[in-house]
Amino acid sequence: MGSREVSNQDWQGKRVTVAGLGVSGIPAAKVLHGLGAVVTVVNDGDDERSRTQAAELEAQGITVRLGDGATLPESTELIVTTPGWKPDKPLFTAAAEAGVPVWGDVELAWRLRGHDGREPAPWLAVTGTNGKTTTVRMLASILEASGLRTAAVGNIGVSLLDAVLGGEEYDVLAVELSSYQLHWAPSLRAHSAAVLNLAPDHLDWHGSMEAYVADKGRIYEGNRVACVYNVAEKATEDLVREADVEEGCRAIGFTLATPGPSQLGVVDGILVDRAFVTNRQKQAQELAEVGDIDPPAPHNIANALAAAALARAFGVEPAAVRDGLRAFRPDPHRIEHVADVAGVTYIDDSKATNTHAAEASLAAYDPIVWIAGGLAKGATFDELVTGAAGRLRGVVLIGRDRALIREALARHAPEVPVVDLDRTDTGAMSEAVREAARLARPGDTVLMAPACASMDMFVNYNKRGEAFADAVRALAAESA
Repeated sequence: MGSREVSNQDWQGKRVTVAGLGVSGIPAAKVLHGLGAVVTVVNDGDDERSRTQAAELEAQGITVRLGDGATLPESTELIVTTPGWKPDKPLFTAAAEAGVPVWGDVELAWRLRGHDGREPAPWLAVTGTNGKTTTVRMLASILEASGLRTAAVGNIGVSLLDAVLGGEEYDVLAVELSSYQLHWAPSLRAHSAAVLNLAPDHLDWHGSMEAYVADKGRIYEGNRVACVYNVAEKATEDLVREADVEEGCRAIGFTLATPGPSQLGVVDGILVDRAFVTNRQKQAQELAEVGDIDPPAPHNIANALAAAALARAFGVEPAAVRDGLRAFRPDPHRIEHVADVAGVTYIDDSKATNTHAAEASLAAYDPIVWIAGGLAKGATFDELVTGAAGRLRGVVLIGRDRALIREALARHAPEVPVVDLDRTDTGAMSEAVREAARLARPGDTVLMAPACASMDMFVNYNKRGEAFADAVRALAAESA
């Protein structure tokens, strides 16, 4: 099948297995069924929620097999998998042996572009260990400021299938892609793409750092106009060098320093472009001021430069970059200012669920009382603590794996006071904020950047951030 003008006829009677009910599995099953495919959904779980979802699909004529995610249904011609299913699943081993292709929902969306005969919208794609969602939303804001019809879609929580198959017309899509999604998207070919950064994450899924990085690098394959990389991380530039791109596609770097030719960077508080100008050797185009970025933390400036590079690759004028960055507001729980209480600033960065994200957050403030801990996901904390030690006024530890951080602090910052809260109930956050307030002095920042996942104590990082904000507001009310 080609990537354009896929009609119902192409799918009529095609036997497709959808792996997993999930947030992407259910829409994929419905879409494929609507196109005329014979769909079977297999799912590991057989709980009440799964049975409810299965009943809804079965009422539409879709077969669902609960508690059986390992067996390849007979006569399967294609598997469409949800991103969370690991590549070493027996189902995929059986598929490889039978010569059955495996696609993710992103691959399915890519193949269905132009299904209605209209010219499909190009994709500007973003991946990286951290900053993906912020960068994609910045990019969409810039594109909108340029008057383009666009949407921020993909791993950001908005289905690519909805964007591709819905009735709305777009000029361009800003697409966030995870390493999981890229693993299962072999034919994706973006207009331009960016890898923001690379740090160990999801290694239990990929099996190794090398495999994780290789999947991130898939985003550059077949790029037409620009491969955007992080000058500060050579590994991202190496991925560009290794990619098989269309002739004429350019490598574009972004840096917090003064940019060289074919780079975007910062000069005297101004974001400048030396890539998309007539004379890259002698010219530099002003795009925006650092003060236009909310918040103007170093890693967020890097996100803005990457978004600007992709927008400029698509032909967006400098004024729209400035206007789009000014209009952008960060997601909740991502370096979010909650309140100032008794001269102390309280910042919610609950979305810092790994060490790389926490490192960027810790680098933005000084001095800090740091609230950290949760599910470590196999991470180690020595490098993080070593880098932050000189900024720490004190540390309050919460969560199941807090001992790992406490031990790193003992090794690399033994003089920093540490409060270890031996509780994992949700009420622990209120105590953590009170202990942080006790340690803090006027002018300090209390930063909740856990460097860990939240599920040991909270449903997700949003709920953790809300608990922190509630505790800070309660503190503020008492101090009023």
